[in-house]
Amino acid sequence: MPRAGLDAEAVVSAAAQLADADGLEAVTLARVATALRVRPPSLYAHIPGGLADLRRRVGSRGARELGQALQAAAAGRARGDALRAVADAYRAFAREHPGTYAALQPAPEPDDEAQLAAGSSAVDVVLAVLRGYGLEGDAALHATRAIRASLHGFVSLERGGGFGIPLSLDESFERLVVLLDSGLREWQALATR
Repeated sequence: MPRAGLDAEAVVSAAAQLADADGLEAVTLARVATALRVRPPSLYAHIPGGLADLRRRVGSRGARELGQALQAAAAGRARGDALRAVADAYRAFAREHPGTYAALQPAPEPDDEAQLAAGSSAVDVVLAVLRGYGLEGDAALHATRAIRASLHGFVSLERGGGFGIPLSLDESFERLVVLLDSGLREWQALATR
């Protein structure tokens, strides 16, 4: 008999908390079951696909949460101001939820509509920001990849201790955003020629 109050959302929440505290690799069915005070087989009633399914669900939830954070940051802003707010929100999310952030990195499965919808929530915000630069279609998708690669690279290096020079990381991040803004403005100029 399932434990009262235990459902898929509770299992995903416990897994996300564990991932953020100890890293995504620390998320195992045994550890999540221990955190929830149930036996590991009990989790299959709520997460039938096992560990891979659980980690995918943590990633989908994280993608939705990231999308919400980016949306809130971008609201009422345009161009460089919106880009800066989105970049700051992205970095804050990665810092505050490192395991969840790691779980949302793989591309969604092409036939998983829920995962695709979750993944598109953050992308849609970036595409809206890029419309302010006059970028749409494939140009906007390429720019989205460039922004994601830049922000992900920075937060991954920051988290992993990859910046060893004693220089302000906040200033380096600000300069990265200025560089992205400048590049997007140039990209817009090229697109209108």
